[in-house]
Amino acid sequence: MEEAGGQLEVVMFPWLAFGHMLPFLDLSRRLAARGHDVAFVSTPRNIARLPSVPPHLSGRLRFVPLPMPRVDGLPEGAESTADVPCAVFEIVLAGLVAFMGSRGAHTAHPRTTLEDFTVAPGWYPFPSTVAYRRHEAGWLAGTFRPNASGVPDIHRFWQMNERCRLAIYRSCDEVEPGMLALLTDLFQKPSIPAGVLLPPPDLGGDDGGVRPDVMRWLDDQPAKSVIYVALGSEAPVTLKNLHELALGLELAGVRFLWALRTPGGMSDSGTGADDRGVLPDGFEERTRGRGMVETGWVPQVRALAHGAVAAFLTHCGWGSTVESFAFGHPLVMLPFVVDQPLVARTMAEKGVGVEVARDEADGSFDRDGVAAAVRLVMVDGEGKVLASNAKKLQEVLADQERQERYIDDVVKHLRRYHICVL
Repeated sequence: MEEAGGQLEVVMFPWLAFGHMLPFLDLSRRLAARGHDVAFVSTPRNIARLPSVPPHLSGRLRFVPLPMPRVDGLPEGAESTADVPCAVFEIVLAGLVAFMGSRGAHTAHPRTTLEDFTVAPGWYPFPSTVAYRRHEAGWLAGTFRPNASGVPDIHRFWQMNERCRLAIYRSCDEVEPGMLALLTDLFQKPSIPAGVLLPPPDLGGDDGGVRPDVMRWLDDQPAKSVIYVALGSEAPVTLKNLHELALGLELAGVRFLWALRTPGGMSDSGTGADDRGVLPDGFEERTRGRGMVETGWVPQVRALAHGAVAAFLTHCGWGSTVESFAFGHPLVMLPFVVDQPLVARTMAEKGVGVEVARDEADGSFDRDGVAAAVRLVMVDGEGKVLASNAKKLQEVLADQERQERYIDDVVKHLRRYHICVL
């Protein structure tokens, strides 16, 4: 841009996405209307798509075509992001996307109250107990209300799924039977399983020469005697939640390794203390010898792979749950938000885990509920059934040939549709 005799000469070169070009064109018109010369640079096809310039501005605003070179892998004539077909890769539970449903499904089966989200949707063609509880349903109900941008999140979700050519899921029929077929029907486009993408077995091995303290601690524990505890880094836990969890582990009387990470915005703490400072007074002293609390980094896959670990107390994030599949551990489940409650219900249906009892009104839990769930999995006879079911699921998902076929199918679809993955 340079100034000549009081007039500006402006070159506009917007990003090659149609939504970016329109505001650039609007600014170009306004500058031209003020007597400035504007050159609007874009590809020939994008220029042809733009609205025409009013005749009285045509002397000031001109379009400069910049032909696109041919690029291997791009479809013929692709000159904007809209011309590049894309696939969505969903790393959440496929059942969450099905539970949210398509725009058309909601038109046929509208949900207007919290209670509507506490049962399986009307578009499910099969019976299911996988649904939110009332205290969990507010999250999904909230996606139907306009956010700070004025657009409900559910509308963005629908738009993304309507614009993609296909969707790829970190799932398979062995874990979520019938769900991929339902998603294909709901969104009228292929829903492709990529398999669960189990962590490689060797992630449980190499220490790189320095064995972490948590691994050395596990080395000293008897086989299948420890429950590994981790709630991720974003679970909306309160100080009371952490106290009840800690006291429940103490009450259960079993060995535990707790990867404690306090979310930065944890409510009710007000302590300003480090992670260890949120534990009940005297907790570590009372559980010394059978429990370890680690506030630093814990190599989760390696911990789950260790022979001393028998079970996993988890928030049911889909990634953590998949990691548990690799080692056949039964689950003690303490879900909070997003897909976590649906993951927990799905695992309960498969008989590989038990949830900590919660208050139906507000979702709170207490030490007795934690202790009961931990003892059921680690000590009681029912825990043997859960462990057996988890082992069977591990064996099915460890079929490498089957899992590789899922990836081959993904590649086949990407080639067929000439797709980039988002």
